[in-house]
Amino acid sequence: MIKDYYSLTKPGIIFGNLVTVCGGFFLAARGNIHFTIFISVLLGLSLIVASGCVFNNFIDRDIDRLMERTKNRPLVRGVISGKNAIIFAIILGLMGTGILWIGTNRLTVGVSLFGLLVYVVVYSLWLKRNSVYGTIIGSISGSIPPVAGYCSVANCLDSGALILFLILGFWQIPHSYAIAIYRLKDYIAAGIPVLPVKKGIYTAKIHMLVYVILFVVATMMLTVFSYTGFIYLLIASTLGIYWILLVIKGFWTKDNKKWARKVFLFSIIIIMTLSIIMSIDYVVLMV
Repeated sequence: MIKDYYSLTKPGIIFGNLVTVCGGFFLAARGNIHFTIFISVLLGLSLIVASGCVFNNFIDRDIDRLMERTKNRPLVRGVISGKNAIIFAIILGLMGTGILWIGTNRLTVGVSLFGLLVYVVVYSLWLKRNSVYGTIIGSISGSIPPVAGYCSVANCLDSGALILFLILGFWQIPHSYAIAIYRLKDYIAAGIPVLPVKKGIYTAKIHMLVYVILFVVATMMLTVFSYTGFIYLLIASTLGIYWILLVIKGFWTKDNKKWARKVFLFSIIIIMTLSIIMSIDYVVLMV
């Protein structure tokens, strides 16, 4: 039973978000690390993300049974009741909010709860099932973790926070479309109107290319605005160019599923790598 509740929180998503939180936190800290704030934002945001994932599991329990990769989730199998899942989600959200309130600042709390609201209400309850633009709106919530990490230190929404928001927002869209192409049959079976389903895979590839280019430009803005140095810029531009070329290759591929999986896997590699590099960039500059 504990394992089932744990799986409701989608630990893989939590881990991925924590890496970007670290990127935002260390980017703002610039070597001046306050460990109490660091632990607080990591733990508090983890619980809020977990809360959103449990709410999402509850909302999607009807369509999850129609998709191969989600048909064995606890709520679909009935091993956890909907009522208990809601209670669990609320407890996680309250705990996360409390930790952020005590250990960080009000701006971080507000930013984090805004992300939760967008993910649960605007995306999961409304747009995911009703609009081809659901992925774009959903990317807003996916952009919040590094901004929260940044705000926990800086306590302001400045150009650094905006750039982080754009980086994750632009990244989220091709990442999500790659999943949709790779799992196209699941999305069709569940009736989810993602772009590859409604407008076709070719149109989705065009959008992916545009957003990957925007992502690469946004990553470079951290150096343009003096938040990072040359090493970060070199790595970001190299990985970014490779991602662009990988997406372009998709226009000639004969196996969309295999190609989409490669794009998806590389999207994880690039965002993890850049989050780590921006976390240590200040230390590198000081050597």
